[in-house]
Amino acid sequence: MSTNQTILDRELFVQALRHMSEEDLIYLNRMVVERLNLLSQAKSTMHLARFAEGDRVNFTTNDGTVKHGTIMRLNKKTVSLFTDDGHRWNVAPVHLRKST
Repeated sequence: MSTNQTILDRELFVQALRHMSEEDLIYLNRMVVERLNLLSQAKSTMHLARFAEGDRVNFTTNDGTVKHGTIMRLNKKTVSLFTDDGHRWNVAPVHLRKST
Protein backbone atom coordinates (compact mmCIF):
# COMPACT_ATOMS: atom_id res chain seq x y z
CA MET A 1 0.00 0.00 0.00
CA SER A 2 1.41 3.39 -0.94
CA THR A 3 1.95 6.21 1.52
CA ASN A 4 -0.67 8.34 -0.24
CA GLN A 5 -3.20 5.52 0.05
CA THR A 6 -2.43 5.08 3.76
CA ILE A 7 -2.89 8.80 4.43
CA LEU A 8 -6.18 8.79 2.51
CA ASP A 9 -7.40 5.72 4.41
CA ARG A 10 -6.53 7.38 7.73
CA GLU A 11 -8.32 10.58 6.76
CA LEU A 12 -11.43 8.60 5.81
CA PHE A 13 -11.20 6.73 9.11
CA VAL A 14 -10.98 10.00 11.07
CA GLN A 15 -14.05 11.30 9.23
CA ALA A 16 -15.92 8.10 10.05
CA LEU A 17 -14.94 8.41 13.73
CA ARG A 18 -16.50 11.85 13.89
CA HIS A 19 -19.86 10.37 12.93
CA MET A 20 -19.83 7.37 15.28
CA SER A 21 -22.14 7.06 18.24
CA GLU A 22 -20.87 6.48 21.76
CA GLU A 23 -21.91 2.83 21.50
CA ASP A 24 -19.95 2.41 18.25
CA LEU A 25 -16.88 4.09 19.77
CA ILE A 26 -16.98 1.82 22.82
CA TYR A 27 -17.19 -1.21 20.54
CA LEU A 28 -14.32 0.09 18.41
CA ASN A 29 -12.27 0.70 21.56
CA ARG A 30 -12.76 -2.90 22.66
CA MET A 31 -11.67 -4.11 19.23
CA VAL A 32 -8.54 -1.91 19.27
CA VAL A 33 -7.57 -3.04 22.77
CA GLU A 34 -8.08 -6.67 21.78
CA ARG A 35 -5.90 -6.21 18.68
CA LEU A 36 -3.16 -4.46 20.67
CA ASN A 37 -3.16 -7.27 23.23
CA LEU A 38 -2.86 -9.84 20.44
CA LEU A 39 0.08 -7.98 18.88
CA SER A 40 1.76 -7.69 22.28
CA GLN A 41 1.30 -11.40 22.92
CA ALA A 42 2.77 -12.26 19.51
CA LYS A 43 5.78 -10.03 20.15
CA SER A 44 6.34 -11.60 23.58
CA THR A 45 6.09 -15.11 22.11
CA MET A 46 8.62 -14.18 19.43
CA HIS A 47 11.10 -12.95 22.07
CA LEU A 48 10.51 -16.02 24.25
CA ALA A 49 11.15 -18.36 21.29
CA ARG A 50 14.83 -17.31 21.26
CA PHE A 51 15.40 -19.04 24.61
CA ALA A 52 15.11 -22.48 26.19
CA GLU A 53 15.38 -23.87 29.70
CA GLY A 54 19.03 -24.26 30.65
CA ASP A 55 20.27 -21.41 28.44
CA ARG A 56 22.93 -19.17 29.93
CA VAL A 57 21.86 -15.53 29.75
CA ASN A 58 22.72 -12.11 31.10
CA PHE A 59 20.80 -8.89 31.66
CA THR A 60 21.39 -5.44 33.11
CA THR A 61 19.50 -4.46 36.27
CA ASN A 62 18.00 -1.02 36.85
CA ASP A 63 21.12 0.04 38.76
CA GLY A 64 23.39 -0.94 35.84
CA THR A 65 24.69 -4.21 37.28
CA VAL A 66 25.10 -7.03 34.77
CA LYS A 67 23.70 -10.30 36.11
CA HIS A 68 24.50 -13.74 34.66
CA GLY A 69 22.30 -16.77 35.15
CA THR A 70 20.57 -19.86 33.84
CA ILE A 71 17.00 -20.03 32.58
CA MET A 72 14.85 -22.29 34.74
CA ARG A 73 11.45 -21.71 33.14
CA LEU A 74 9.77 -19.87 30.27
CA ASN A 75 6.60 -18.19 31.52
CA LYS A 76 3.86 -16.51 29.50
CA LYS A 77 5.47 -13.03 29.58
CA THR A 78 8.73 -13.51 31.47
CA VAL A 79 11.66 -15.84 31.91
CA SER A 80 12.41 -17.25 35.38
CA LEU A 81 16.10 -17.63 36.02
CA PHE A 82 18.62 -18.18 38.78
CA THR A 83 21.58 -15.85 38.77
CA ASP A 84 25.10 -16.96 39.55
CA ASP A 85 24.86 -15.13 42.89
CA GLY A 86 21.95 -17.41 43.92
CA HIS A 87 18.97 -15.11 43.39
CA ARG A 88 15.79 -15.84 41.44
CA TRP A 89 14.63 -13.28 38.87
CA ASN A 90 11.68 -12.96 36.50
CA VAL A 91 12.84 -10.95 33.50
CA ALA A 92 11.08 -9.91 30.31
CA PRO A 93 12.80 -11.74 27.43
CA VAL A 94 13.43 -8.51 25.57
CA HIS A 95 15.99 -7.62 28.27
CA LEU A 96 17.94 -10.89 28.04
CA ARG A 97 21.05 -11.64 26.01
CA LYS A 98 22.49 -15.12 25.51
CA SER A 99 25.82 -15.60 27.20
CA THR A 100 28.70 -17.07 25.26
